[in-house]
Amino acid sequence: MCLAIPAKVVAIEEDGETAIVAVGEVRKMVSLALVEGIRIDDYVLVHVGYALNKVSQDEAERTLALFAQAGMTP
Repeated sequence: MCLAIPAKVVAIEEDGETAIVAVGEVRKMVSLALVEGIRIDDYVLVHVGYALNKVSQDEAERTLALFAQAGMTP
């Protein structure tokens, strides 16, 4: 089983292959190789440095709230 964290895309590199995503105050560079059509302010599920797929803001916020309730802070 793997755990993917929802994160907001805050910047996309010029090459379009990588992006900076944010979860709260934490920012991380991730690969966009597995997804298409990602734009700034989109939410993606991130696992081991890769954006796996796009999710809605509502879904991302619900998932992060569940993590918080469980005492897990990404």
